[in-house]
Amino acid sequence: MKQLLLIIQAVFVLAVTSLAGAPRAPHVFIVSFDQGAPSGVQKSEMPFFKKMADEGAHTWEAYTIVPSLTLPSHASMLTGVGIQKHQVLWNDFDPVKGFVKVPTIFSIAKEHGFVTAMFVSKPKFRTLELPGSVDVFVLPENPNAIAVAGAFAAEVGKLKPNLCFIHFGDPDVAGHQFGMFSPEKMRAFADCDAALDVIRKAINDAGLADSSVILLTADHGGHDVIPAEAKKGVTGTHGSPATEDVVIPWIAWGKGVKRHFTITSSVVIYDTAATALWLLGIEVPESFWGRPVTSAFEKLSEN
Repeated sequence: MKQLLLIIQAVFVLAVTSLAGAPRAPHVFIVSFDQGAPSGVQKSEMPFFKKMADEGAHTWEAYTIVPSLTLPSHASMLTGVGIQKHQVLWNDFDPVKGFVKVPTIFSIAKEHGFVTAMFVSKPKFRTLELPGSVDVFVLPENPNAIAVAGAFAAEVGKLKPNLCFIHFGDPDVAGHQFGMFSPEKMRAFADCDAALDVIRKAINDAGLADSSVILLTADHGGHDVIPAEAKKGVTGTHGSPATEDVVIPWIAWGKGVKRHFTITSSVVIYDTAATALWLLGIEVPESFWGRPVTSAFEKLSEN
């Protein structure tokens, strides 16, 4: 019975996507490194991340929104609009405030019959899980990067998601407690890089490597607080319009991505949402502020 349901679902996806346009990449994976400023990434031991940046298309000068906070920034990343429109002004899951009030890329993808998933490390992402929009939502009991990657690896072969978001929160936790360039944060980056390797291997083992695009990015950066501003147990922070808070990396790797390419066009965090839909062959809504980062991809053949 389960096999029959999977076959019916696959036929439905093919029928709907044929109306939406042929996907440029049938599987899109967005991996977000919380508090993953380029300056921190570049100082850390992240060989897999840096190799993907070199092999694919990258910019170290993309920008997030202001205030550069985790939930509002990810809301922009996954809805394609700025904070003025999505109005997620809070930074924790709040049952009273409920879900984001604009469509997410997951709800749009579901309308086109695609399979969606989220593997996250913070409960606040429930805010973006609109009812019926996410087939699998996983928040591990011990939500470090390795646990998140392990949960993903356990599901991806069965689920084969068309659109999947993966969140690593370790750098943000370490940055707040110990500082932006502390040994603890560097270890957190290294742990995330090891988890990224798990993600890539799982995608390959699921037979999806040749049909996937992986987008690597962050929600914000951060800065060290001066002693007079430090709160108990807090050494680093973010949220301001300062460069160290708002500059983020943006990397595309995989199917159809230009190799060894530096993106010179402007990239803003809500462009991630538009790029994901564009890759899936879904027309980007006119309401989106974001636009696909088409310069990162080879042009489709006319044949």
